[in-house]
Amino acid sequence: MFKRVISILLCAVLIICLGASCSTNKKTSNGTDTAFNDSTNTNYNLAENIEDGTILHCFCWDFKTIENSLEDIASAGYSAIQTSPINECLEGEGGGMNLCGVGRWYYHFQPTDYRIGNYQLGTRDEFKSMCKKADKLGIKVIVDVVPNHTTPTIEAVNENLINAVGGIDKLYHKNNDKDITDYGNRLQCTTYKMGGLPDINTENKAYQDYFIEFLNDCISLGVDGFRYDAAKHIGLSDDPTETKGVKNNFWDRVTTEIKNADKIFNYGEVLQGNNDRIGDYINKIGACTASTYGGSLRNAIINCDIDTAFVDDLKVGSNENCVTWVESHDNYINDGNWMAMDKEQIITAWAIIAARAKGTPLFFDRPVGSSIDDQWGTMNRIGASGDMFYKDDKVVAVNFFRNAMVGEDEYLMNPDEESTALQICRGDKGAVIINTEEELEVDFDTDLADGTYVDRVDGETVYTVKDGKITCDKPVPDYGVVVLYNEGYEQFAAPVTVKVSDKTNFELYEKSLKVKLESKYAESATYSINDGKAQTYENGDKIQIKSEDAVDGIVTLTLNGTGNAGQKSYMKYYFNV
Repeated sequence: MFKRVISILLCAVLIICLGASCSTNKKTSNGTDTAFNDSTNTNYNLAENIEDGTILHCFCWDFKTIENSLEDIASAGYSAIQTSPINECLEGEGGGMNLCGVGRWYYHFQPTDYRIGNYQLGTRDEFKSMCKKADKLGIKVIVDVVPNHTTPTIEAVNENLINAVGGIDKLYHKNNDKDITDYGNRLQCTTYKMGGLPDINTENKAYQDYFIEFLNDCISLGVDGFRYDAAKHIGLSDDPTETKGVKNNFWDRVTTEIKNADKIFNYGEVLQGNNDRIGDYINKIGACTASTYGGSLRNAIINCDIDTAFVDDLKVGSNENCVTWVESHDNYINDGNWMAMDKEQIITAWAIIAARAKGTPLFFDRPVGSSIDDQWGTMNRIGASGDMFYKDDKVVAVNFFRNAMVGEDEYLMNPDEESTALQICRGDKGAVIINTEEELEVDFDTDLADGTYVDRVDGETVYTVKDGKITCDKPVPDYGVVVLYNEGYEQFAAPVTVKVSDKTNFELYEKSLKVKLESKYAESATYSINDGKAQTYENGDKIQIKSEDAVDGIVTLTLNGTGNAGQKSYMKYYFNV
């Protein structure tokens, strides 16, 4: 039986410590307990290469929000962030800013031109500022790009794009008015319209030139990588084309003719299925999404069966350069995954992909207040950052474990051959233990070097390794994650959290709404309404959000926090009147 509720409550009352041993707690001036002393630091030693670290998918966060959250992201151990598409796009439904409702998340996937900036995410200058700050913190920037299609609202497509490619008839494939009926048919897959979106003629050299100009502009502002949306709908050089004798060299050009081509991290979205040619796409682009593996991993966690046979094979062929995920925005939105897995299960699955040597893991940050009962969350707002679980204590511990294990081989084993638990060893340097059901007694084989280890999640539980056996007096609970390593471990400043109560309603039906403010690991915390004067608050304080303060039907509440080592935290909320 799953014990989700019990496990969540237990996690909520734990005082987490990432030190080499459990430090003495002290009270901060903000009234919260912290197990982190003044020796902690904010030089997080993030992975130098994107493929070696972890990526946070800042789904629908705007550029200002990302910039203000970069300290949060670094303190959680992410070495890279991925933005939503930054291109000019269709301003749908009067420019509404709901993820779903009056406005839609998918409008920035409907390009009208390939220039940086759109009404949902921000301006070119704001993007430039975000990239500059990310570089200072050692965080790499990946941009989601959409070369396969434009908005179906053809009249909204910018004349600059139309003229650059030689006219509207040269912009699209001849059969882009036809829906794909057979994804196994490569001509249909790469030239017909997908999801009602008109298919761009990516064989057109003039279009390729225009798109490469866009990529180079991104790189000039500090972009380190690209995720290619709908990659399998853009033909490879040996795929059939509409015109005999014409080859599609799109991938050859965009991966080699851009600035700093040898340093750019490229990966393609290839949702696996009939005749997807994922191995060929990996070889051509550099990496692709491992969507089938994500589905297998979700099923394994849901069924509490994480046998190595299920979780080892990335299912992408012999070239295993791929981006792994527990979930992506595609399956979260389209496949009903938001109802199938709760956040505790996602965190447990994340520990598996982040601890492994194979694959580059991407964490999809769900919307604020989302749950298995509420897909779009309690705020339902484009531009705002997502749920705080991206910096859950288990997530943070495994992220830093991965950064410390670069270059170490992996070995997966089920303790005592019980498929409800998994141990991932990285050489003899470190190990992560994941348990999904019932308590796991710790007395089993390991590849860890002999010695004494402290769990880097709770900061206090001691594990002993001797002669290839690991033991501990304390069992691993269900949905438990244990992170063990000594060599390469550093005590970093804990991620500060400033937030409103999870029970907050963002619809202001009355004249005022009482809102509880919370903080964790904060020496000081402030709030401001509608970007006004900042006021200090203590953990648990309550304030009034008043409908009379609304501007264009919205009252904003901005929270900022500072930790004992100077680490920053930021969150902005939107209340609808």
